[in-house]
Amino acid sequence: MRFQGKSCIVTGGGSGIGEAVCLSLASEGANVLVADRDLGRAQQVVEGIGSAATAIEVDVSSSQQVQAMINRAIEQRGRLDVLVNNAGFGVVGTVVDTSEEDWNRQMAVNLNGVFFGCKYAIPRMIAQGGGVIVNTASRAAFRGPRDRAGYAASKGAVVSLTQAIAADHTRDGIRINCVAPGTVDTPWFDAILADVEDKEAWHKERTRQQPMGRYASAQEIANGVLFLASDDASYITGTSLVIDGGRG
Repeated sequence: MRFQGKSCIVTGGGSGIGEAVCLSLASEGANVLVADRDLGRAQQVVEGIGSAATAIEVDVSSSQQVQAMINRAIEQRGRLDVLVNNAGFGVVGTVVDTSEEDWNRQMAVNLNGVFFGCKYAIPRMIAQGGGVIVNTASRAAFRGPRDRAGYAASKGAVVSLTQAIAADHTRDGIRINCVAPGTVDTPWFDAILADVEDKEAWHKERTRQQPMGRYASAQEIANGVLFLASDDASYITGTSLVIDGGRG
């Protein structure tokens, strides 16, 4: 098993892509700290894993809570081998429609959450001789979609930050990459579609846009995360793995 005995943290681990990553890491022998702002969801994931997982309530926009998360993982396992900065969300809107509050919240979670995770994990990883970080970006980072201005901006920044951190810390034994999913079938759609009247028509149009005629599953994205986090990707750092079914 690729992650036997490894100590891992996954933010946004209570549902969707994060949940799939937690389950996959655990299935390959990892000890997983399931971090989510919804503790109930994180605990449900832990119940599905067993003693190899622990739940923690974390708002990644808080530097203090992220620090506490990193410290807890190391207190429990003695080290931190893999950090998956996955927590994030999006708000529908152009730059004109997007409120300052929604803009700032997307940046606080999607970008600052990655910054805090890396900032506090990397010194601990250097001290132990190395580690791996995988961030969740988005296809939107490279080709901003309509009505997702704040989300696209935040994920574009994640890609650039990932590249910069890789350049700074490769010789410290830190590998850092990101996955860039396309449209994924996750509970995130529930929030996006809250104000959409004809949800069936919305899904039909989105599906029509996919070259493979379907959305990605959360597991398909998790497979990419595990590849980048594993020794199979030992010579890969500073890159973005686009998983969008060929949409481009």
